[in-house]
Amino acid sequence: MKKKVILYKSIPENEVNRLHEHFELTVFNELNDANREEFNAALTQAHGIIGSGVVMSDELLNTAPHLEAVSTISVGIDQFGFDYLSQRKIALMHTPGVLNETVADTVILLALGTARRAVEVSNMVREGRWDRNLPAEYFGVDLHHKKMGIVGMGRIGYAVAKRAHMGFGMSICYHNRSANFEAERDFAAERLELNELLSTCDFVVVLVPLSAATEKMFGKEQFELMKSSAIFVNAARGKVVDENALIEALKNKTIRAAGLDVFEVEPLPASSPLNQLDNAFLLPHIGSATTETRYSMVQCAVDNIIAALNGDYSANCANRAQIEG
Repeated sequence: MKKKVILYKSIPENEVNRLHEHFELTVFNELNDANREEFNAALTQAHGIIGSGVVMSDELLNTAPHLEAVSTISVGIDQFGFDYLSQRKIALMHTPGVLNETVADTVILLALGTARRAVEVSNMVREGRWDRNLPAEYFGVDLHHKKMGIVGMGRIGYAVAKRAHMGFGMSICYHNRSANFEAERDFAAERLELNELLSTCDFVVVLVPLSAATEKMFGKEQFELMKSSAIFVNAARGKVVDENALIEALKNKTIRAAGLDVFEVEPLPASSPLNQLDNAFLLPHIGSATTETRYSMVQCAVDNIIAALNGDYSANCANRAQIEG
């Protein structure tokens, strides 16, 4: 008898068919008030779920006594309770690896777009205000031969360091729980304590996962440690930053500018003061948003749920140590 799986996100038809081949599949292209009751009923019988973009609380998943695996179409796992799933020996599958290069490209876009004030000067052209040589007050700053500090030197951090060092001749330092010997070998990256990194780097890039330890990791104290000429880039999670403190730092020119792909509340409210700041370069959480990468993430997530419900946790299982221990 096939195991029962719930798909709660719209994905390409051929990947839906793959799920049908392996499981008794219930499909919700999205979750909303109209189908929430039906979803909750299906959850009581489900062995697995696959999707993204919805917080699955411990309380909700507690109504799923047969649940063996969850597969999120993302590298981030903060929409699930890691400890809860681990305690129940439910595999938490995610998609690291397939989005490293695309997210790293986005980080460089944020750094370069912020440094060169791309949105400001583009708007000048679009609005017909470009009527003479660019005034000095719109000049940007260079990336090349500056110092980049990466907070969170994992796979994506390594890919960012590669682009910054090899492409722009930037010197690299990083802050991480453990040493990244490959980055040190390949890019002469220097591991620093966080405060030293903040006080010495021209660009500070945040790539840490969201957890209790990293929530609001960057606040008033951290921005005050940074150079007044520094550019702050966040491509991790919005809640890693105290957004009000960042807004004040940008208003007061405590730091030069910020390039942001993530926010405390998404979509970013139109009323957010960030929308009024010329020194904030804002993107709508496009880190992995290319056709190729998003398709690869879906493929990986489907592979993951198939493997997990066959008892194979050897790849992409965030809590493998906990459920096998």
